[in-house]
Amino acid sequence: MNPRFHLAFPVTDLEAARRFYLDVLGCRQGRDSERWVDFDFQGHQITAHLVDDRPGEPTNPVDGKQVPVRHFGLILEWGAWERMVERLRAAGVDFLIEPGVRFKGKTGEQATCFFTDPSGNALEFKAFRDDAHVFDTGNARYD
Repeated sequence: MNPRFHLAFPVTDLEAARRFYLDVLGCRQGRDSERWVDFDFQGHQITAHLVDDRPGEPTNPVDGKQVPVRHFGLILEWGAWERMVERLRAAGVDFLIEPGVRFKGKTGEQATCFFTDPSGNALEFKAFRDDAHVFDTGNARYD
């Protein structure tokens, strides 16, 4: 078995989270209770935990955009990323950072977009122009 990650994250409305992760992102549901629900996030387990409130979220500048510091997502194949963006647009998702390509011409060139779930959790879906460069720095600065 390949390692899979598990991520638990807060939500303020469990049913809204369930609809978003199932209907918008296409996850499958796993176990659940009155206060949490597991989702199959393309083979990885993510768990939405009901909380009463959410604090503000800090950002950092990346390639001229304010990126939410706390975020999670998937690295998809380029065509799958394009299809996911179409799916998100069709669902009326508001993007924090519109779909686009960053680090053009550099090692690590990537298509990316940021959006939030109904509880304000930031997600990033991205695709690398060359998947071999996911961890390759190419000795370049990315300020």
